Amino acid sequence: MHKMTFKTPLAIAIATASLGISGVASAQMTMEQRFAELEARIEAAEQRADDAERRAEIAEQSQATGVATESDAEIEERLARVERQASGEEGFSFNVYARSGLLLGEDRKSIDGGPYVTPAGPLGGAVGRLGNEPDTYTEAILNYRMQHDNGAKARYTTMLAAGTNSSNDWVGDDTNLNVRQAYAEFSDLPSFTGAFENASIWAGKRFDRDNFDIHWLDSDVVFLAGTGGGVYDVQLADNWKSNFSLYGRSFSDYPVVNRENPGLDGNSDTDNLILTTNNYFGNWQVMANAMSAADNDERDIGVGQTAADSGWHTMVAYHGDSFFGMGEGNFKAAVLHGQGLGAEVKGLGSSGDLTEDATATRLAVYGTTYLAPQWRIAPSVLAEVSDDRFADGDSYTWATLNIRLANEITQNFEMQYEGSYQYMDLDPNGFSGREAVSGNFGKFTIAPTFKPEVGGFWKRPEIRLFASYTDWDAELNGYTTEDSFGNDGFTGGQWSFGLQSEIWF
Repeated sequence: MHKMTFKTPLAIAIATASLGISGVASAQMTMEQRFAELEARIEAAEQRADDAERRAEIAEQSQATGVATESDAEIEERLARVERQASGEEGFSFNVYARSGLLLGEDRKSIDGGPYVTPAGPLGGAVGRLGNEPDTYTEAILNYRMQHDNGAKARYTTMLAAGTNSSNDWVGDDTNLNVRQAYAEFSDLPSFTGAFENASIWAGKRFDRDNFDIHWLDSDVVFLAGTGGGVYDVQLADNWKSNFSLYGRSFSDYPVVNRENPGLDGNSDTDNLILTTNNYFGNWQVMANAMSAADNDERDIGVGQTAADSGWHTMVAYHGDSFFGMGEGNFKAAVLHGQGLGAEVKGLGSSGDLTEDATATRLAVYGTTYLAPQWRIAPSVLAEVSDDRFADGDSYTWATLNIRLANEITQNFEMQYEGSYQYMDLDPNGFSGREAVSGNFGKFTIAPTFKPEVGGFWKRPEIRLFASYTDWDAELNGYTTEDSFGNDGFTGGQWSFGLQSEIWF
């Protein structure tokens, strides 16, 4: 049987008629916009014609052979499933983050670096990351999504990550491949009603969905992660949505000192439980966490201190949809405070060495905008004050100011610049043999950058060359022998050079 193919003329006719209906409004459109809309309508009409032809072919085959075929409803379901898979609502997906490059000193040898290179780094005091990263770090995220006949959706996620500071192709014992996430999440469950109608539930090992960070510092504002379960998007009121979770984290094994009977010394470990509520009121976020780590007070953290076995933490944040109200862009601002185990205000529940009297308060602010059509800027401030952190009477104050600037020169090339300044006033009060120091750190980086397409702050991948100048007060070299400052060839007032790729999708 000869069958005429008429989908393109029909599609053109349908699309042209649809376009003509728009009347006066379409007259205001440019010719390019009208052609783009026409092409889109033609493509949609052709797809409908394709679907109709497939149905006709199936019907013809059924009549010719007398073999039963799928019903229209079954065919529609198959087509809907294909569409869901094409849109990413169903099936397998793959996401990646990766960075890798060389960081060399003036003597063409590898040099220490990283966003946490300063004495304040172990306390969370990040400095700018551009031209300051010597590592290779990769994340591979594997997702599989399913949609069931009753409308319920399920997702299973596994994330593999690895990092190394070696430049070799085969790193052997230097690598640390890790399964960082493995969890299942269900949503659109038809039996969920009321406040839970649009909620999703999850269980496993994961990063909390609503963590957020300052990318240019390589620092999370808040990072909640571990193994547990929870529920997202409980609608408690018209303008009030909440998440609830219980995470468990494991502190590493530690020696237990039996002061009454030293012969019974041994090892132990502690699980830190984190009960979280995360609330959203429009652009505002209010987070509260309670922590409990049974027997962690048996940990000997030195200088006669008792480690905390409980704590609390809170954060108030604002997620702005403009650049501080001054123009297009965005900004985020957060104040975090914690006590006891909650005094590690960024990586929640990640430190077992905090004293029961430890307190910490942190401020995080950053934003992004365009200064001009080809110039974009991203300033950020990160600062913290903490007391009685690891020893009675200790105090740590640090503040970082960072500015990332980029000039988009062509559609594949831009110049990036970054300036960082950090102030530190650190008094460990004898903890771990560290000395009290106060001083300043500065870094400036120039980075010619190549991209498949420039434009915007989040366009990746990119390949960049860089030259960085870093300097700091000599007093900071005496803080501890365990960090990089003061080592041979790393005393400040020097240049470093390198290249790096950064990828995410």
